[in-house]
Amino acid sequence: MAPIRLLTFSTLFPHEARPNHGIFVENRLRHLLASGEATATVLAPVPWFPSQSSRFGDWALNARAPVAETRYGIAILHPRYPVIPWVGMSAAPWLLYRSMVPHVARLLAEGHRFDAIDAHYMYPDGVAATWLGRRFGLPVVITARGTDVNLIPRYRVPRRLIQDAIRDAAALVAVSAALKAVLVELGAPDDKVTVLRNGVDTELFRPPGNRAAIRTGLGLTGPALISVGGLIERKGHHRTIEAMRQLPEFTLLIAGEGPEHGRLSALIAERGMADRVRLLGPRPHKDLPALYGAADASVLASSREGWANVLLESMSCGTPVVAANIWGNPEVVRAPAAGVIYEPNTPDGIAACVRRLFADLPRREATRAYAESFSWDATTAGQLALFRRVIGGRVIP
Repeated sequence: MAPIRLLTFSTLFPHEARPNHGIFVENRLRHLLASGEATATVLAPVPWFPSQSSRFGDWALNARAPVAETRYGIAILHPRYPVIPWVGMSAAPWLLYRSMVPHVARLLAEGHRFDAIDAHYMYPDGVAATWLGRRFGLPVVITARGTDVNLIPRYRVPRRLIQDAIRDAAALVAVSAALKAVLVELGAPDDKVTVLRNGVDTELFRPPGNRAAIRTGLGLTGPALISVGGLIERKGHHRTIEAMRQLPEFTLLIAGEGPEHGRLSALIAERGMADRVRLLGPRPHKDLPALYGAADASVLASSREGWANVLLESMSCGTPVVAANIWGNPEVVRAPAAGVIYEPNTPDGIAACVRRLFADLPRREATRAYAESFSWDATTAGQLALFRRVIGGRVIP
């Protein structure tokens, strides 16, 4: 059987200057391609910006993205597209679409052939993908991942365009049952949405053999918590920091980067916890297993998620989790070995849940064994079946 030829399309994809950006999209694609039953060219647009000066934050990082690169043997293109900060939400899909038409046309003129567009994130990416699919005669499969369906549809124009994309897509993927329910509420037929959860790389994320040495290197002498994720308000790091006032014997490590760095630093200083709460900054994906493994529990205090990969990564390293009762989390944390779900999502709720977990802390071996049931194998098989069903009998020479 011939491999499925995909054009993977998403603004959520890592590049040289932002190696952790959208890494969950890359990870799923890597495992799909490893099956040998699919090939892919990645079109991963980045916003155009005129300066690479570090004072412009993420805008400058995007400006530093290479035009083309190869990661893990995957050919990736990073064409630029215009954005209008703050006020351009309604125009975003059209700007993205118009900018990508010549790039897709060029790929086809160079001899590339695709059986389907594999789009990630419903808005603006999925909307633009359906327009590209119509123009170039390709079926489109869109994966919804979180904010794209549980927040953005609250705005009138994006909601209408998302509903159009739901109608025009050949198939939809949700990374959790909770997100599937929202897609159905937005008008998707139940049988058009397939739930394909993210998996975890159990080879990369595994308990470290030198845990004691890592803890010594980090200066950890007592119970330690870790929170991994972008320093943005939605991730709730401020709530976890506030919870530390009720957990005086604990140390908290926070790994990530983002615009909330200054606010969080000020909060830590204001609460007099600089000796117990540390902002580690951005860490490469390959360095995270040691951090997870050094901690005794992970905390995820987000207000919104689709499927939080950090939970499985932590558990795969033998570290149980304390997770807010929000989208998708109860689908990941389903047994005592995994950790605990808490509510309300407040500093008091976090502190109480940490106490509850540590009153009966699961064995690290049990937590690891639980995570091993979430390998990528089932997700890869589900993708292959879905794409073959979408493609059907159509053959593009």
